[in-house]
Amino acid sequence: MNILLILLGVLLLYAGGELLVRNATKLAALWGLSPLVIGLTIVAFGTSSPELAASLIAALQDSPEIAIGNVVGSNIANVGLILGLTALIYPLRTQASVIRREVPIMVGAALLVPLSLLDGTVSRLEGAIGVLLLAGFTYMLIRTDEKPEVTQEYEAEYTSSETPSPWLAGLGIVVGLALLVGGAQSLVSGATAIARALGVPELVIGLTLVAVGTSLPELATSLIAALKKESEIALGNIVGSNIFNVLGILGVTALVRPINVPLQAVGIDVIVMIGFSLVLIPFLLTGLRLGRLEGAIFIALYATYVVYLYMQ
Repeated sequence: MNILLILLGVLLLYAGGELLVRNATKLAALWGLSPLVIGLTIVAFGTSSPELAASLIAALQDSPEIAIGNVVGSNIANVGLILGLTALIYPLRTQASVIRREVPIMVGAALLVPLSLLDGTVSRLEGAIGVLLLAGFTYMLIRTDEKPEVTQEYEAEYTSSETPSPWLAGLGIVVGLALLVGGAQSLVSGATAIARALGVPELVIGLTLVAVGTSLPELATSLIAALKKESEIALGNIVGSNIFNVLGILGVTALVRPINVPLQAVGIDVIVMIGFSLVLIPFLLTGLRLGRLEGAIFIALYATYVVYLYMQ
């Protein structure tokens, strides 16, 4: 039954995230944003909405280890697993100034996690600071939107020549959010029950099972972008999602309920998350090619990390 709850949760999270992204993108198009900025903000943040729902539910159910593990584990999976798989399908290269600007912000956001946990708690004040930083980041992207060129495939994927109905888009967002909440409840409940029954720490479940399950929208979006040879969108989705995971998800979750987890409990995992973020810098900032070999290395490193967790 718990396995069925997990599978149902993953399915609802995927459907809810997809519905939310599609309709939020339609609204963003009505506001005149370029497709690339839509991908870096609305799509990236929308595909992270399952992580937000899962972390909120976990915190409200008094499972802070799953809440923090979901965020850290998702960021690790986004780079090690999802970006690795994406590079295997289509070697990635980027020259966009928007993404080059995002990379240091992603690293800075990752560094905020250990700083917030120094006292063993992500407080409401720290959560509010994270949300404000995210708002400033989004505002900066929109203000500096240079309307870069994108391919017709991407415009067809995320925009439409027909004028979308704002009311229908709003309804789609509401339905998507409802599916996300239901899916998060199902996934967290099933994963927590299995963890307790098998004696596996909730933190490990959050870092692996819940993290990968809630990262399915990022996986789908990046793989589709890779198949369409959209390097900018594939990378922007991952980098933007990692920023949102820390600033938005940890921020909102801490505002609702402070997250009490000692730093030493997630110390190794936070180091791995920061390490994966730093590894991307020479590739994305210098325009170096992130090819199939590098993608295979990322996947191998991620697999090694997961094996280490369960052997511990």
